[in-house]
Amino acid sequence: MIELTVAQARRMALAAQGFAEPRPTGRVDRRHVRKVLDRVGLIQIDSVNVLVRSQELPLFARLGPHPRDLIPKMLASGELFEFWAHEASLLPIETLSWFRWQMDAGLIRWPGIRRMAEEHPDVVDRIHAEVADRGPIAPSDIADREGKTGPWWGWDNTQRAFAVLFAQGKISARRRTNFEREYDLLHRMLPTEHVETPGLSELESRRAMILQAARSLGVATVGDLCDYYRLNVPQTRPVVAELVEEGRLVPVRVAGWKQPAVMDPEARWPRRVQARALLSPFDSLIWNRDRAERLFAFRYRIEIYVPAPKRVHGYYVLPFLLGDRLVARVDLKADRAARVLRVRGAFGEDPVPSPEVAEELAAELTLMADWLGLDGVSVDSHGDLAPALAAASDHSGVSNSLSARVIDAGMERR
Repeated sequence: MIELTVAQARRMALAAQGFAEPRPTGRVDRRHVRKVLDRVGLIQIDSVNVLVRSQELPLFARLGPHPRDLIPKMLASGELFEFWAHEASLLPIETLSWFRWQMDAGLIRWPGIRRMAEEHPDVVDRIHAEVADRGPIAPSDIADREGKTGPWWGWDNTQRAFAVLFAQGKISARRRTNFEREYDLLHRMLPTEHVETPGLSELESRRAMILQAARSLGVATVGDLCDYYRLNVPQTRPVVAELVEEGRLVPVRVAGWKQPAVMDPEARWPRRVQARALLSPFDSLIWNRDRAERLFAFRYRIEIYVPAPKRVHGYYVLPFLLGDRLVARVDLKADRAARVLRVRGAFGEDPVPSPEVAEELAAELTLMADWLGLDGVSVDSHGDLAPALAAASDHSGVSNSLSARVIDAGMERR
């Protein structure tokens, strides 16, 4: 049994996620995106656009500034596809065969969508015929919409019918500029050679997903591995045991973890990690909040759905990775009207952040603002790190809106 400290496990996880290597210094292209996807396996999608769509942030975190049309172009060429993996996710087209058993079995995670398939097959068949005849189309293109019958995301039956067909693999999807899904038949939207490739069996698929999860996580509990692709833990635990028996996963024990773990036998063990990145709330490094707390002693809860008066840190808060630790968190908004990246709150983590943290964060914010086509960064007064972040403006060109009355090195943490 290999014994690991939390620090070793943390650095292994960062290396597995691509944070142990420097960002590219030249032009970033599809080759770099492929390398990121080879490491992380998938990129989660989210619709919130207060800063930028979440699926763009994992690339920025690992690659820095890059052409923002890379993902749309790779989707249009069929190099990527969208499906339900961790959640709604972008996936390399080579992994399509992993999901065919789920599609063929008609597995649907959500009760409201399952009921749609069971109770309204006539509507599902009608929408399938519409897509076959008119695709690519979106639900908004359907004139005769079926009425809303329940609260599931406020969707009506037409939208649910599209979701049924999508889960069954009868149609695929891309996103319009307004983020609405546009659907067409699978073989018309994705490359023929991949659509016609036989799917893996359920067992083969679970093995492939667990092995990719292990490569992407470095070291992980069984729960961590299953969470990566949202696999059922009791059904998948024997698969993990089989892979351990074969030597494709190695048992380890991480100090302080209640559950035993395994590691990818080819995982890197860097002595140091010198990363700097702002992380999407849905980045695969931290989307498992329990794991993030075990690795980084960082308790993170997204507050989008929390009423504003009850929020602790803000609406859209990004953790800040520096070295091998999460040292701060910032509530960000791309104020497109004012053409600034607005820092609505900045908070340090224990131990109290040094001036270096504020300077590095200011530099990363400036880099992000430039990438988003904004003219600068504006730091509001909320949060214990805000004064230091504002003071770092001379080094990074960050403007600030701090009132003199709140610049107090001893201000109480919120």
